[in-house]
Amino acid sequence: MAMREIQTELAIIGSGPAGLAAASVAIEANRTVCLVDNQAQPGGQIWRGGLQSDSRAHAAMQSLAHSDGVRLAQHTLVAALAPSHRAHALLLEGPAGPVCIHADRVILANGARERHLPFPGWTLPGVTGAGGLQALVKGGWPIQGQRVVVAGSGPLLLASARTVQQAGGQVTHILEQASQASLRRFTLQLPNWPGKAWQALLLGSQFLGRYRADSHVVAAHGTSKLEAIEIKSGNQTKTIACDHLAIGYGLIPNTDAAQLLGCELTGEAVKVDSNLRTTCPGVYAAGEVTGIGGVDKAWVEGHMAACAALALPVSQVKLQHWKSHHRFSQLLAECFALNPALMALAKPDTLICRCEDVSLQALAGFEDWREAKLQTRCGMGACQGRTCGAICQQVLGWASPGLRPPVFPAKLATLAALADRPQPETEGIS
Repeated sequence: MAMREIQTELAIIGSGPAGLAAASVAIEANRTVCLVDNQAQPGGQIWRGGLQSDSRAHAAMQSLAHSDGVRLAQHTLVAALAPSHRAHALLLEGPAGPVCIHADRVILANGARERHLPFPGWTLPGVTGAGGLQALVKGGWPIQGQRVVVAGSGPLLLASARTVQQAGGQVTHILEQASQASLRRFTLQLPNWPGKAWQALLLGSQFLGRYRADSHVVAAHGTSKLEAIEIKSGNQTKTIACDHLAIGYGLIPNTDAAQLLGCELTGEAVKVDSNLRTTCPGVYAAGEVTGIGGVDKAWVEGHMAACAALALPVSQVKLQHWKSHHRFSQLLAECFALNPALMALAKPDTLICRCEDVSLQALAGFEDWREAKLQTRCGMGACQGRTCGAICQQVLGWASPGLRPPVFPAKLATLAALADRPQPETEGIS
């Protein structure tokens, strides 16, 4: 299959808040930009199906629609690197086949994915991620009349609960693993960010009496589907009947593309300087990929990263906003730090790698990811270790499984196209 080659000044990977903000800056500066995302529409998870609800998103979409210098690559995945006469070249797999993007500079705005921690019954039908259920409901998943428990940690729980409730679901409990003391500290600091304080007040008031601190799911029970969950709240253990459990222990930055390009990480996030430059020349990062902090942080960082990449000035106001959102990100990490007891919930027969049905017991005795993968197929399923790799890091203390291309499962035709490449063209992506 012939591979199309696209030349651009700026490639932006991810079209959530950070990606849209970066694209808006490039458009205003009359630069060529290619916006790549694996979803059908821009907006990311935060604005999935609701771009009109935020004035920033609406304005960015208007800019995209009326600019001749933007190429949109939706339903498109980054597969691997490719040789290029320009600074960076990314092999992509899209609806029309393989595409190679040649860019002078790259902005990584990949966002984040949910963190899962295993417990008995976590693979039962009816158990999903908190953000996963939110996305399903926004996509039309029938939740009306069902009893739903939302559990885990962080502000995403309230947002997910609101989505369920607006769709007619019955949210019976919201279980937050953080302690009352941690939540009190978080609440007392919130007035430093008035917009977030007001949002928290509006959300929290909808679930008075149903939100419980120092509480987490111990196990899920059911035969062919979820029927009830066992929870620990303080020093008490009880069973709650429910039809659906939405559970999420915060977010993990998506660093696949960053690792592919050779960017250094700091903890789970991409390492950046005060100009959002990564350790890879010509590559910048913005949004959740630099650390979890929410939509406002992502938007400001997208703007700043584009300004830095295109050698444009950044206003002092933007810098002050960024510093403020960075402090909020640190507060989130501190107040919603995970209880170590959550890492010990899995039993010997609890699945760790659900793609390949690998249990905790099957991983006993292995010292690292590579050895376990060779012997048990852990991480060799559809998710390629994106879920179980993070679990093994937290539950078993293993180092990161690392990354090798292709980043996502790709067609052989896409990889083979690198061997017979046509001369670069300047057409768009369909």
